[in-house]
Amino acid sequence: MAPGMLKQGDFSGTPSAAYLEEHWYAAYTSANHEKRVAEQLDLRAVKHFLPLYKTVRRWKDRRVCLEMPLFPGYVFVQLALVNRLSVLQIPSVARLVGFNGQPSVVSDSEIEAVKSCLACGMRAEPHPYLNVGRRARITAGALAGYEGVLVRYKGHYRVVLSIESVSQSIAVEVDESMLAPVRKPGHQERGSLSLSQ
Repeated sequence: MAPGMLKQGDFSGTPSAAYLEEHWYAAYTSANHEKRVAEQLDLRAVKHFLPLYKTVRRWKDRRVCLEMPLFPGYVFVQLALVNRLSVLQIPSVARLVGFNGQPSVVSDSEIEAVKSCLACGMRAEPHPYLNVGRRARITAGALAGYEGVLVRYKGHYRVVLSIESVSQSIAVEVDESMLAPVRKPGHQERGSLSLSQ
């Protein structure tokens, strides 16, 4: 049995401390229902976070600027697991993302990284999940100290930040002067010489 769960014969109704602590979780939603779920969470007074980004879409006769979810299919909720039914009873919510029947906690630092990125107006877009590649640390700005995978897109550098618990990533455009390489201990870059062999 998972820690914090009630035993079958326990009718006292007192959940363990693990179920009473508030954490961030990812609620998986029906396709294109993220904004509706956020509205329902507002009505139920559940603290939530739906990160949006602006994109321009072309239609036959015009261009339209839309606000789209940065993590399609997900709304982040902060709650104690004892109150999870307030989220799971919303018709467009399929489940809280987790493993082995237990919802996975999304770390505060991951949520804060996304909030910081959006608050300072950095250009961010959804990106296919990426957790391997050349790593870089952001050294200045709102995301100083965060690490991600470095990619190049249309002549600009982007750092791909990933939220591990939901296997989703976003790409943030960052100036090259704000980046520093992250090297693993004992790892030798291709084309570089090491004198300490």
